Amino acid sequence: MSDIKSKPTTEIPRGSAAGFVKYFKQDIISGLLVFLIALPLCLGISVASGYPPIAGIFTAIIGSILTTFISNSELTIKGPAAGLIVIAIGCVNDFGGSGSVDAYKAALAVGVAAAILQILFGVFRAGILGEFFPISAVHGMLAAIGVIIVLKQIPFALGVIDPETGRPPGGEPLEMFRQIPHFIAEANPAIGAIGLVSLLVMFFWPFIGKRLGPLRLVPSPMLVLLVAVPLGMWFDLLHEHPYELAGHKYQLSDQYLVNMPDRVFGMFDYITLPNFTALYEIRAWKWVMMFFMIGSLESLLSAKAVDLLDPWKRKTGMDRDIIAVGIGNLCASAVGGLPMISEIVRSKANIDNGARTRFADMWHGIFLLLCVALIPTILHRIPLAALAAMLVYTGFRLAHPNEFIHVYRIGKEQLAIFITTLMMVLATDLLIGVAAGIILKMVIHVANGVPIKSLFKPFIEVQEIDEKTSLILARESAVFSNWIPFKRQIEDIGLVQKRSLIIDVSDTKLVDHSVMEKLQEMARQFEQEGLTFEVRGLDELKPFADDARAARKRGLTSLRRITIIADVSMESWLRA
Repeated sequence: MSDIKSKPTTEIPRGSAAGFVKYFKQDIISGLLVFLIALPLCLGISVASGYPPIAGIFTAIIGSILTTFISNSELTIKGPAAGLIVIAIGCVNDFGGSGSVDAYKAALAVGVAAAILQILFGVFRAGILGEFFPISAVHGMLAAIGVIIVLKQIPFALGVIDPETGRPPGGEPLEMFRQIPHFIAEANPAIGAIGLVSLLVMFFWPFIGKRLGPLRLVPSPMLVLLVAVPLGMWFDLLHEHPYELAGHKYQLSDQYLVNMPDRVFGMFDYITLPNFTALYEIRAWKWVMMFFMIGSLESLLSAKAVDLLDPWKRKTGMDRDIIAVGIGNLCASAVGGLPMISEIVRSKANIDNGARTRFADMWHGIFLLLCVALIPTILHRIPLAALAAMLVYTGFRLAHPNEFIHVYRIGKEQLAIFITTLMMVLATDLLIGVAAGIILKMVIHVANGVPIKSLFKPFIEVQEIDEKTSLILARESAVFSNWIPFKRQIEDIGLVQKRSLIIDVSDTKLVDHSVMEKLQEMARQFEQEGLTFEVRGLDELKPFADDARAARKRGLTSLRRITIIADVSMESWLRA
């Protein structure tokens, strides 16, 4: 949860004209602090995605300024995200590889097509489809993305350059995992030193900074730049030159630095138009669907998470927010930018820095615009190894060992789904990996007694208890795949009609982990509306684990022995 313990005012801040003036100070300060985090991350995500470094800046600027006036999400930060790196670099590689202008332009066309689908997705109020995906499969997908990010950034962090392309080597995740010893053996010591120091800063500064008073306000990514840029200057990376260490010769040059404009306002020279002829190829539509589906899902999940962290418990209109993201993506891809989502890490920082309204997001974009437009030559001094270290840290957090422990505590079957999704993503791609997790979960449900007829259709009965309360009786099952129509009933009867609800699941054969979490989420929404939301019958189902969110299954009916002591003359009466 947020570090903000209580609401600083009884009034709920809103991103209106009056709110812009009233909360100007809080929003601009938060925007500045988020900008310090966003700048290096946008550059790093762009490079890792096979796009020019400035593409991520284009995305963050357009996303923050444009979506501020479209979405009603008050605290989310819009911009490029690590979770889309795998799709972006896959798309670029499929059309010719990183460094190819044609591949870059083809990826931009794919981004435009995916953005149009996102806009339609929101217009037709399909945002609720994000509720379909089982939580363990989503977490498995994110963990796999984290592993892939780490593997892809190791060559950047070590300064390993492919002599044929002049860029770090690529390949499939499992192939790159096998090459790690080779990358270490071929490392450029000077670049590796910058990468290692940057990585140590990312891992240890959150713990050390807490003890250093005002210095704790310096975000880890910005501290990395404050350390890595002087190191790059010390190694004189701006000029090509050799050096010798332990009998081996190595080369240093500005190819290890971020490629940025060399003059004020030079960023506008980097505007690139999509090549829409790429959309005539069938392979393009695979990437369109992946950008659309994974990007929309991540954005919806992030926006929902930020709503839970919001100190004022303001609620984002998910359909409206996905329209805003789609319009932002359309504009960003049209001028050379990466795809964007509602990004959770920067949004959390926005909350912790005291933001009040959506204008904090706008200010962070304005600071990015001023920085890249006015001081691009300074940004050119940033070593790529430093950006790679930030992304290695980000990937590690996505695939943190605690994720495995957390899933295991919820249930062994959840861990099986999590690991299956993770391994299938690493071995194939995101869509196949997520599909494998979903199929495994359905198989587990059927094995646990869920009738096939109730996998996608909830069997429910609605009863009115009094003028203000209704009862919903769930039959057969309450699982991730039938949750969307179940949720619509809950919202229509409860939130729309302003009635308190009692959900009785005692007659179900299974309530899965995804629904357990979503029922808790619905309880919070009802509480925000001043309504009560009670779930009955869980005690009559057997949990798969001790965790309160574990799936619950109907077990065998328990029998109880009753001993009656009576006179012998009453035996025949008792038997009757």
